Amino acid sequence: MTQGPTDTPDDMRDGPSRPARMDVRVTGDDLRTRTARERTQSRLLIMSAGFFGLFGAVALKLSLATVIAPMAPEQRQIAPQVPPIPHSDPKGMMAGDFALPQVHRATVTDRNGQVLAISLPVAQVYANPQEMIDAQDTAKKLRTVLPKLDEAELIRRLSTKKQFVYLARDISPMQEIAINNLGIPGIYFEPGERRHYPLGRVASHILGAVDIDDHGVAGIERSMDKRLDSDRTPLRLSLDVRIQAVVREELAAAKDLFQAIGACAIVMDVNTGEIIAMVSLPDYDANDFGRADPDARFNRAVTGMYEPGSTFKLQTAAMALQLGVAHPWDRFSSIPIHIGRFTISDMRTDHFAPWLTLNEVMAYSSNPAAAHMALDVGAQRQQTWLRDMGFFAPVPIELPEAGRPIVPRTWGISTVMTVGFGHGVAEPPLAIVRGTAATVNGGILLHPTLMARDADHANDPAGLTPAVAEGAAPTLTPAVITAASAEDKADAATMPGATRVISPETSALLRRILRLDVTRGTGKTAESPGYFVGGKTGTAEKIGPHGGYLKHVNIAAFTSIFPMNAPRYAVYVMLDSPKPTPQTHGWTTAAWNSAPTVSKIVTRIGPMLGLFPNTTNAQAIDDAMAIPLEPAVPRGYRPLGPGNDPGDPRNQPKAPKTPAHDAAHTAALPPRARLHAARAEQAASGRPTHPEVRG
Repeated sequence: MTQGPTDTPDDMRDGPSRPARMDVRVTGDDLRTRTARERTQSRLLIMSAGFFGLFGAVALKLSLATVIAPMAPEQRQIAPQVPPIPHSDPKGMMAGDFALPQVHRATVTDRNGQVLAISLPVAQVYANPQEMIDAQDTAKKLRTVLPKLDEAELIRRLSTKKQFVYLARDISPMQEIAINNLGIPGIYFEPGERRHYPLGRVASHILGAVDIDDHGVAGIERSMDKRLDSDRTPLRLSLDVRIQAVVREELAAAKDLFQAIGACAIVMDVNTGEIIAMVSLPDYDANDFGRADPDARFNRAVTGMYEPGSTFKLQTAAMALQLGVAHPWDRFSSIPIHIGRFTISDMRTDHFAPWLTLNEVMAYSSNPAAAHMALDVGAQRQQTWLRDMGFFAPVPIELPEAGRPIVPRTWGISTVMTVGFGHGVAEPPLAIVRGTAATVNGGILLHPTLMARDADHANDPAGLTPAVAEGAAPTLTPAVITAASAEDKADAATMPGATRVISPETSALLRRILRLDVTRGTGKTAESPGYFVGGKTGTAEKIGPHGGYLKHVNIAAFTSIFPMNAPRYAVYVMLDSPKPTPQTHGWTTAAWNSAPTVSKIVTRIGPMLGLFPNTTNAQAIDDAMAIPLEPAVPRGYRPLGPGNDPGDPRNQPKAPKTPAHDAAHTAALPPRARLHAARAEQAASGRPTHPEVRG
């Protein structure tokens, strides 16, 4: 290419100081390419801005959903009991505080707030197999969280054409979260709750259980079902789990030592009726109610019916004293009584006199003497007394298992006598405790309760005077042993359901008699130094499957009160069919097994109840409560007994010689006189001696 003058570069024409100039030719294709490139760059810029805005919006939404304002999970995807995400409460809740799990059923606690029953949040896992992608993969993933699942069975169920299949029940919130995090489509959750009893066997008979739908089926869970479902406020019981544990431990030790087939123990506040402890053995874990043995679920304290034995002599003495039929100085025959084919006698008579005062009858626990005492009261008044004391009806307690006592249909002379020393009727142990409390708390029959009561009536529900409350005894004259007046009965209105059944004076006298049984009678082994225990032993032969009494197979019980100078608590222990041991010298009576168990219980629970042994003034307190075994007869009174007993044949007119007149005359005699006449006629006829009925 030839370069002309006009083509000479500027640096060549103008010298080195001027830059060279070059002409570039741009074709149409170059312009089109450049335009397309610029258009592409603009589009890319716009798209980049769009994507930036889109991802920014997504990031903002994620930040809102997970950090700034977390979104609640879908109802079906995760149950509401899962612990909530920490949040700040504008009303003052600190960040990180958690709301309580939203369970439906209220908690049950003891009197001190110890949890006895609580509902825990759980979930039920179910699936829609139609939404499943891979049933086998789903089964493997689920087993990583729920290893107890059967993988083969799970695969089979997930492979069906159903739209609803339960996979697991009652899983914990943590397991629920773990399954949810697996991200398996078609897995859903149902909220639920499960009843849990943290203390296991403690108070299992009282608490009862719930069914799969959380409805009560036994115990407090059943009787208070509506309350527990409608009000989430904790239900506070009168029980003290510390006392409950001690009583169970001592009762279990006695049951094992004496190889009893069953046992029960009760501690009750005699002034409020609150049950502080109630134990029945054998027992069971409340969390395993459905698989518990029926014998273990049997509540011997309220469902079991047992002949009370000599513990019932307390009622015989109480009604005789209250009705003015007998007095502490009156004497009753302890000679065996032959009636029909039975003989009423005592297990031991080596320390008995033929005639015993009322105090000796109680201290030595004489069956024939108690039978005579009951005869003096009479059938009608005996029935009325026992009915008024609640022995003819189930004990009013918040347990649906409370059974109905077994009482005779006919009430003849033999029934009067046998019931007088605790045979012929069958009562639940709680009924005996209730009756015992009424004899010492000033004469008020209370409704036992498992609900903690207010402190208003905690110490003096019956309005007892200080003299009576401190154990002062009235002068032993018939004038102070009278029936309860209308004013006395009005005092009982201070406690719901309470009724005055015994006068305060008679109650104070009975406290001294019960203390006498421990200091000088059959209950000596129940003594706990400084606690002034009073009570009554009771041993009854068990009835066999064919209706007869089983020799040497006993129900051994001891009903007691402490401290007797200011009664606060009743303690009852019963052993079913205890065996003799070398320490008991072959005996299976309550004085050798139940009474010493009461002593151990009182010694241990006293300090827990805020009562400490008074050993400093023990002698003075005992002297104030002391009552002689053979009280002196007040001037001007003629006691029952030898030579003065209206039932003694020597004091009766001579019977007519004709049989018809003789029968009419005998029928007109008082009950004890008829009995003496029958014994005299039996002795004259030379009939053989009959088998014994031992008390």
